[in-house]
Amino acid sequence: MSRIVKEMLVRYSRLAHERGLTAAFGGNLSVLFNGKVFIKATGSVMDELTQEQISVIDLDGNVLSLVRPSSEWKLHVESYKRRGDIRAIVHLHPPYSIVASTLLSEELPIITPEAEIYLKKIPIAEFKPAGSWELAKETAKYLEYHDAVILQNHGIVTVGKSLREAYYKAELVEESAKLWYLKEKGKQII
Repeated sequence: MSRIVKEMLVRYSRLAHERGLTAAFGGNLSVLFNGKVFIKATGSVMDELTQEQISVIDLDGNVLSLVRPSSEWKLHVESYKRRGDIRAIVHLHPPYSIVASTLLSEELPIITPEAEIYLKKIPIAEFKPAGSWELAKETAKYLEYHDAVILQNHGIVTVGKSLREAYYKAELVEESAKLWYLKEKGKQII
């Protein structure tokens, strides 16, 4: 079964890169399975990810595999601990969401019915250093009540009961950011 979890992580990591939701080393996905967190290894590239580049850690951050986890492992562990209903986390660096985080301070406006149904609200978290416990706690604070959060100057985090669900919520966040941006640019033209 852990092989299937790793296959899913490889598939959605590559898909995120193909769809322009992250570049190079940026981003990381994880799945909580049997009390263990399967997460992209540090230094691995999303569109070249292999099953051997999936790290396994416990909820205390102890490494249970031969490869070290992404530097954002704290963000994943802290979020799983705060929300017992989630089984997958997607952290990506999509461009429109990052731009929106530099222009907005509290939340991204919801524009489409799909975003309203599946996300309800997209808050923006205050900037904290990447890989830090401060970022992990700030992110988890929002994920306690929401399925998506934009990290100021950093990217997005979405959660779900499956990796598929968390991934498609990430696409919805980026679509929302893009539509908001285009709407704002349209106002400037008129």
